[in-house]
Amino acid sequence: MLFPARHLLPILFALLPPIVLAGELALEAPDEIAELLNPYLPEEASGVELQKLSREILSTEGYFSPMVSFVQKEDELQLKIDPGTRTLITQVNLTVDGKIEPKIRDEMIAGWALPVGQPFRQADWDRAKQQLLGELLANDFAGAKLLDSEAEIDPPNASARLTAHYASGPRYRIGALRIEGLERYDPELIARYNRMIEAGDPYREDKLNALQSTLQATPYFSSVSVQLDQEALAGNDELVDVPLVIRVRERPSHRLAFGAGVSSNTGARVEFNYHTPNLFRQAWAMDAGIRLEQKKQLAYSDIFFPPDEKNRRHSVGAMAENTYIEGLRSDRTAIGVQSVQQRGSIEQRLALQWQREYLEPDGAEASTSKALVPNVMWTWRKVDNVLDPHQGIVLQAQIGGAAKAVLSDQNFIRLYSRYQQFIPLGRRDTLILHGELGYTIADSRAGIPQDYLFRTGGSSSVRGYAYQSLGVADGDATVGGRYLGVFSAEATHWLNDDWGIAAFVDTGDAVDSRQDLKPAVGYGLGARWRSPAGPLGVDLAYGQRSNEFHLHFSLAIPF
Repeated sequence: MLFPARHLLPILFALLPPIVLAGELALEAPDEIAELLNPYLPEEASGVELQKLSREILSTEGYFSPMVSFVQKEDELQLKIDPGTRTLITQVNLTVDGKIEPKIRDEMIAGWALPVGQPFRQADWDRAKQQLLGELLANDFAGAKLLDSEAEIDPPNASARLTAHYASGPRYRIGALRIEGLERYDPELIARYNRMIEAGDPYREDKLNALQSTLQATPYFSSVSVQLDQEALAGNDELVDVPLVIRVRERPSHRLAFGAGVSSNTGARVEFNYHTPNLFRQAWAMDAGIRLEQKKQLAYSDIFFPPDEKNRRHSVGAMAENTYIEGLRSDRTAIGVQSVQQRGSIEQRLALQWQREYLEPDGAEASTSKALVPNVMWTWRKVDNVLDPHQGIVLQAQIGGAAKAVLSDQNFIRLYSRYQQFIPLGRRDTLILHGELGYTIADSRAGIPQDYLFRTGGSSSVRGYAYQSLGVADGDATVGGRYLGVFSAEATHWLNDDWGIAAFVDTGDAVDSRQDLKPAVGYGLGARWRSPAGPLGVDLAYGQRSNEFHLHFSLAIPF
């Protein structure tokens, strides 16, 4: 005789004897069963309560005929569990009704996530039903429904027969686009960011989500909703063209912000920032501010324009900066323009910057340099999570240069590449590999601003050494060299969903000739916390070259 799963447990519980035992609980069961039950069983409980709870938990994992017994020894209650044979899927009956092409229907059914031969688990059963429904909802069929489902369990034979019945509903196309909530901006602003959807396109949930995410990431809107017109969906089961409603809430016209913090690289910090997303009522976003740190002071202003017809985002900016790091005092002013474009999986940045820099090394002569530098940077990302990767790779390459004939004091070409790879170590832990190579091609470093030379050391670089302390000696100061090489490896073990520990080794150096390259080594241990902005790291590292310990902290987001 067959019993549906939802009716089986009450019958079993009704047959249990009214045993009432109490005391400290000791569980005797196979390792995988003990691991499953331990988090949920109380240390002290009655026999009836423990029988009921253990059977409920085991049934969700496909064990419908467990043998449960108790032994009372003084103040200890021994719970012995033989889970019995695990229930396997022996039959799956899936039906998808509606105006869906046979090929698509067959592909969805063939991709069913809980096929014959797999163990029956309640969580897998729920997930498989939702996955197929999600595929229907995401591709053309926004009105798809799960009409009925049943898992029929045969405990004596440890078998399960699954039945699920879906209705696809009509196939939808995107109708007219309707924008709601705009006050200060023209609808053309939405069109500039909408590269995904046009009227007449087949309904695709991923495209709606992509447009919503894109608009939400702009500086103009505090909230965005992109969905089909629900009234139209509810009013006509045979409707094909459904209007798309884009609802937005605009951000305030002006925002002032104040912040304070501390960095292991540049010390304590306070910052004032002004932002407007609608400069001159042209939908130009401006960020301006002052950042005061112990080792660095910065004033800046940047203006970002909406995307053009080729989805390029242009910006202009200016800055003035003063630093005193590792015996080197610098005063720098710069102006520049930049264009950013996503080309498939590659982000391309084209920039042109002019800067003037005054350097004053302790114990050496001061100097001034100027450079007009065009620069191009490509970044390729393939990671499973942008803020907290567990698997994937990020690559970056840059090339830039200057010529004496064009507003510069020195001829040079700067080459730079960066590599970061995330390798899973089991289900949760991660090995992170990181490397950097740089070379500035020039007769000498004289006349080249520090931005186009290389120093290293500090958090996110070679830990165990002070920030930018690895470089070329000039008097009593450390200045940039023409060569850079850095490599690091870090293994992170997550203790739970929020906290982890890391062990790492870093090595690298910045020099003025390849013969001088003698990589400094640092290694240590750190703590990790998954914050909403990404993993935060605190590291204690020892530098072999300096024979010193340094404390570093950073936000560990891939570049």
